[in-house]
Amino acid sequence: MKKILFFVAGALIVASCNNDDYTPIASSLDLELEDLLIEASNGEGKSFFTLPESDDFSNIPQDPLNPITAEKVALGKLLMHETGTAGNPQITEMKDTYSCASCHQADAGFAASLRQGLGEGGMGFGIKGEGRIVNPEVPQENLDIQPIKSPTVLNVAYQDVMLWNGQFGATGTNAGTEANWTNIPENNLGFQGIEVQAIKGQDVHRLLIDEEFVNGHGYKALFDAAFPDSPESERYTKQNAALAIAAYERTLLANQSPWQQWLNGDLQALNNTEKRGAVVFFDKGRCYECHTGPALNDKNFYAFGMGDFDNSSQAMVLDEAGFSNVKKGRGGFTQNSEDDYKFKTPTLYNIIDNGFYGHGGTFTSVKDVIRYKNNGVPESSEVPPTQLAPQFGATNLTDEEMNDLTAFIENGLRDPNLRRYVPETLNSGFCFPNNDAESRVDLGCE
Repeated sequence: MKKILFFVAGALIVASCNNDDYTPIASSLDLELEDLLIEASNGEGKSFFTLPESDDFSNIPQDPLNPITAEKVALGKLLMHETGTAGNPQITEMKDTYSCASCHQADAGFAASLRQGLGEGGMGFGIKGEGRIVNPEVPQENLDIQPIKSPTVLNVAYQDVMLWNGQFGATGTNAGTEANWTNIPENNLGFQGIEVQAIKGQDVHRLLIDEEFVNGHGYKALFDAAFPDSPESERYTKQNAALAIAAYERTLLANQSPWQQWLNGDLQALNNTEKRGAVVFFDKGRCYECHTGPALNDKNFYAFGMGDFDNSSQAMVLDEAGFSNVKKGRGGFTQNSEDDYKFKTPTLYNIIDNGFYGHGGTFTSVKDVIRYKNNGVPESSEVPPTQLAPQFGATNLTDEEMNDLTAFIENGLRDPNLRRYVPETLNSGFCFPNNDAESRVDLGCE
């Protein structure tokens, strides 16, 4: 009789676990984490850290001058990846071979998968962009190679300024910096950073989107749908293209990551190691003091003494890069010494997909960055100790805590399905995100 009762009870337990109405019981780790989130958000709790759905435009932060519409997003999705936009190269043979996504592609977490992003003058792709190299036949002075690690465009809706030093953007964080806009006249248009970067970037990265491009590559109907109120004589322009790209970029949200699933009620989305790492993140590790909100990044700038490109044999430094200003981060833009060596807080989602960390890309593992910040010994000798962030070297984490924290950042914050944001084909029919001969082979376009 006892065996029969045991079997029946077991069957009931199994049945209840398979019931669609079954709600997992919160563990002590879940409860501890919920309490920490309430404290870290001034009482708001989980919702403070939750990302909206990518088509929930009303809940995605946006520029009032560039409201998000489905039509803009559809156009921007294509333009972001369109190698046909590479219409103003310095080397004629490089025409139609690169795109915005050359340095911001999904498999690398919408970053470059390289220490230095490489547009014109690059060749090859590899698996997720890591195989892109400098074309040896292109003179160094003609390369479009970045003087600082290409930041991701994932979760950029939660930034109002762009670039590591935040120089792009006319409002919010950049209010009062107008005197420093001499070389950024695009800021005078009044847009936020994402929109300004999308405008400025077309010139900087030798792209060309004009009426000839629109008609030649089959984008007229998409521009018409996205900007019906724009006079036709002004519709097919660099600025409208930028507004569409920016609208699309604002929808690039890592809302399918295990952490976001946990925030939305799936308590099994994180394993216990990742939950312990989240506890470290929001408690002893003090990570939340900079990495907060839905995108886990604030709008501030901090100095952590990380190295730059020009103190490494593994980077290519061009003379015109202006490294004295690049290395000073925010201070290089504002010309305020109090801002020197401070860089914008990056989002932490999908950083495992990139492989290079810090503004100078001097780290190649998440664990190394955590250990570096925990030890508090700066890489760069140029950063005065008085500039270093108070969180630097102040956490005293154990090896186990650092391992747990690494697991949370690498796995808990990784959205596994970013390719949902990538078009299947382009209107031009070109290969993407690169269209040089080597990339076409790597990408299976041949």
